[in-house]
Amino acid sequence: MNETSTLNQLRDFDAQSPLASDDAAIRSQALRELTRGLEPGKPVRQKVADLLIVVMALSARTRRMVQPRVEIDVDVFSPSGTRAVRMYINNR
Repeated sequence: MNETSTLNQLRDFDAQSPLASDDAAIRSQALRELTRGLEPGKPVRQKVADLLIVVMALSARTRRMVQPRVEIDVDVFSPSGTRAVRMYINNR
């Protein structure tokens, strides 16, 4: 898959979460349901799918942590030769 198609997929991404809704009432209801599950003392019955999601997320995070650090240094020059933009991203 090339970079352009990946960026196009990201551009066309449509969030399906009720927390991303434009309606404040729907967002509030979703937030109440989330916080209700976090209340102490309530037994929470987890599904196997929930466990798999956690395991996959931890696995992905572990893979990212062992990757080498990346530094990006971008210089953009104007047609006259002067620096137009300098961007330095240090991922540490």
